[in-house]
Amino acid sequence: MTSHTESPGTFAFTVHPRARLGEDLARVWPPLGRVPDPVYDAALRHLPLRPVTMAGIHIGGERVGHVVLVPYGARHLLDSPGEGRARVHRAVDKARALGCDVVGLGALTATVTAGGVSLRSRTDIGVTNGNAFTAAIVDDQARRLLRDAVDHASDPHVAIVGATGSVGAAVTRLLARDRAVARLTLVARSARRLDALAAEVGRHVPTTASTLMEAVADADLVILLTASADALLGPAHLAPGAVVLDATQPRNTSASLAHERPDVLVVDGGVVDIPSLRLVGGNIGLPDGRAYACFAETALLALSGHRGHFSIGVPTLELVDHARELARGLSHLGFRAAEPTSFGRPVTIGRPAMGVAS
Repeated sequence: MTSHTESPGTFAFTVHPRARLGEDLARVWPPLGRVPDPVYDAALRHLPLRPVTMAGIHIGGERVGHVVLVPYGARHLLDSPGEGRARVHRAVDKARALGCDVVGLGALTATVTAGGVSLRSRTDIGVTNGNAFTAAIVDDQARRLLRDAVDHASDPHVAIVGATGSVGAAVTRLLARDRAVARLTLVARSARRLDALAAEVGRHVPTTASTLMEAVADADLVILLTASADALLGPAHLAPGAVVLDATQPRNTSASLAHERPDVLVVDGGVVDIPSLRLVGGNIGLPDGRAYACFAETALLALSGHRGHFSIGVPTLELVDHARELARGLSHLGFRAAEPTSFGRPVTIGRPAMGVAS
């Protein structure tokens, strides 16, 4: 976090094709959806494709930014992070050429830049991974689910998958800070970082750590915050009546989970309500008026006149609290957790609506 000014700025938000390449590229231009995925796979891997401005961003009736497509799929970014990082850097160059003051890193463009750390030396444009506000929104959603959708709300066991990641670590600390849960299970790949985080939050809440997905088997609420190109959570991993909050992009649950386990509720995580938001020329897989929280954080920074970097690497809880303050300052435009959906379809889990917690 660097500096602020009273004058609102403009922003860019980077995206990339997810698992279904043709489906996502059709959001740029519908005829692209007719090309088989293997053709796209080869083209994206081997051709020196430039970033594309795929949509203009309008909030409150004003054009405030651009969506910039990084021409590299989710699996490409994970399989070849060096090349992926170079392509993200070129997308940031494009954002600056468009006159943007800040750029947000969407989905795996944040992962391959180590949460924006590889862009920290840039002084010509502010960078954020969007994870401070994402942590705030996921925390808000988790608390609502614990209140309204979890059977053992008075003694909840919460599992966080991807706990040592940028969003995961922040959400873990938020839930432990005021003992919002009775017990935590943390799941991640790196045992060293996992054990350190478990020891830290274990001073506040009884905590166990595991590198295995099977460890979530008796959790009341499972929060997914991993970086993967695949659906990792399966029907066999979940307790009867479990609730899943999937805040991953690409998502780590499959729609088949809802059919195979009708007792399980899967809620789309990290989705924010901005009623006047319109994307002109393309879309990022959400209807008008809704955005992912990482996108919303970038918009908050631009609209509030922030200059310089914001959330780089793992956000501190102070940064999360500051993102919430920015959202309250722009509450007339929305910037609160959207009403819950499951695989894009509305679900009812109780009232009142989720908002940015104080």
